[in-house]
Amino acid sequence: MSTNKPNKKKVVVTTTSSNDPGRGAAQPRTRATAAAPSSVDFTFSRETYIWMGVGFVLVVLGMLLMGGGHMPDSNTWDDRIIYSTRRTLLAPIVILAGLVVEVYAIFKK
Repeated sequence: MSTNKPNKKKVVVTTTSSNDPGRGAAQPRTRATAAAPSSVDFTFSRETYIWMGVGFVLVVLGMLLMGGGHMPDSNTWDDRIIYSTRRTLLAPIVILAGLVVEVYAIFKK
């Protein structure tokens, strides 16, 4: 029994760039080291962080305006202290203003 197997030829192709001075000489492999970036790109700019700080301060100020205060006497109830304009109107407006500033700071570009 004879089997006819075709001869398989292996073709090896090597390419070198025309700028290669060794032209076919083996180049030693070196580890690529990441160079320290000269400037880092942050998500937000310095101005954005300032706006976010202002918004945070407004929210904290509104919380402080809403809290605090106590009755002068534990046996009396004074609606004017609990339901004052400062707690029911001014403080929520300051908190909402702080949240608006935060949203503005995040979406500002």
